[in-house]
Amino acid sequence: MSLSVLGDVNWLAVIVATVVYFAIGGLWYMFLFAKQWTRAMGTDPSESQQGSPVQYALPLVTNLVSTIALAMLAYASDTNTVAGGLVLGLVVGIGVAAAAIMATGFFDPQKAAPITFAGINAAYHVVGLAVAGMIIGAWA
Repeated sequence: MSLSVLGDVNWLAVIVATVVYFAIGGLWYMFLFAKQWTRAMGTDPSESQQGSPVQYALPLVTNLVSTIALAMLAYASDTNTVAGGLVLGLVVGIGVAAAAIMATGFFDPQKAAPITFAGINAAYHVVGLAVAGMIIGAWA
């Protein structure tokens, strides 16, 4: 595969998948796992956590990078269905994102509950990449 595949990627699908992936993160960390995640970090979940714009911009950019890579893999593997996109997203999410997050997160002495923290983060990326994969596969 070469970078020339970027010319063949459906960029609208990449943008939509990125925004959806990022929105899942908002739901994940603000509602679904907010208390567990903040406790695992060692902070009090009842205290208001005001974030800076960089704390929101950086995950959006990294979601974009991940979604571009996923779209490149989808093109290279001829993934062009929702089901194929789901499988690709799960393979990348579990095999790359979750594996790396769990391996490094396990050894994070700065977290009150490193396994919980890493597990919540890893699961978010598995779900986010699976949904992004479905979007990319549907629009291929």
